Amino acid sequence: MTTLRIATFNVENLDMPKDPNARPTLAERIAVLSPQLHRLRADVICLQEVHGQKVGRSYQLEALRELLKGTRYEKFHMAHTTASPKSKSAMVYRNLVVLSRFPIKSSRQILHDYFPSPVYQMQTANPPQAKAEPVTWERPILHVEIELPDGQILNVVNVHLKSKLPTPIPGGKVDRFTWANNAAAGEGAFLSSMKRVGQAAETRAFVDTLFDKDIESLVVVCGDFNADFDEVPVKMIRGMVEEHGNPDLIPRELIPCETSVAGDARYSILHHGQGRMFDHLMISQALLHYYTNTTHVLNETLKDESIAFATDDKYPGSDHAAVVAEFILDEH
Repeated sequence: MTTLRIATFNVENLDMPKDPNARPTLAERIAVLSPQLHRLRADVICLQEVHGQKVGRSYQLEALRELLKGTRYEKFHMAHTTASPKSKSAMVYRNLVVLSRFPIKSSRQILHDYFPSPVYQMQTANPPQAKAEPVTWERPILHVEIELPDGQILNVVNVHLKSKLPTPIPGGKVDRFTWANNAAAGEGAFLSSMKRVGQAAETRAFVDTLFDKDIESLVVVCGDFNADFDEVPVKMIRGMVEEHGNPDLIPRELIPCETSVAGDARYSILHHGQGRMFDHLMISQALLHYYTNTTHVLNETLKDESIAFATDDKYPGSDHAAVVAEFILDEH
């Protein structure tokens, strides 16, 4: 039997500071993040918020490579998002990355492949927006096919849905942190919700294409959903019969591994003292067959960075806890 540990971890803006005097330094961040990665003992790990660094004419994941040095993940296979589908350059900000102990057969990124950009005209912009403009998702979805030791294919879908921070509205702010009026702040929140739910809808549409090919597909959708267990984006991606009412779709439902975690320990982020579960691993019925009912949320050292004066130099780690689930693959 083969043990398979799948993890997700938002490493919060992993980068090499351009200012040599800036804190935390990358070394200070690595000192905190590396033990977290070690504790995961993951065979497959999905990372979010990995920034790219300029190398020649392209962006590479140099900060991530520094973080992985000397760890079990240093020699893992890697797939990551790119500036465009045909580019080899990483995105400048917030790349999605999949690291795998097992061979990666293929990878692709999905951005408005199933849901075209909705068109919207801002109502509170100053000066007024002349016409409706496309509203695009800020980040693609990353799909990776991994060949497991028993020959099966594991479909890993890495996501980072739009945060709940309001989308900027032209003329809507007094300064970076202060909105000029309630209407603009409300419209910004509406636009962010549109992006977050739109990403969730596209994720679900893509997952259904996997089930169209093989209802027994091994699928895990994981990442930072910026939404808790009972919120709309999570419900959309899960595809629960309680939501759509169609029993024929039950085989396509995804199961959140976090349901194995006790309620008082089920949080991956702290916001104004309240624990929320924003980071999820959702698995298909076929993958559930191998699940050991063991999921850990590594939140013992999690800090609440939403409080006053919570500057980055005080918290070199991540504002998200890593999550890992364990599976045992049967021998054929």
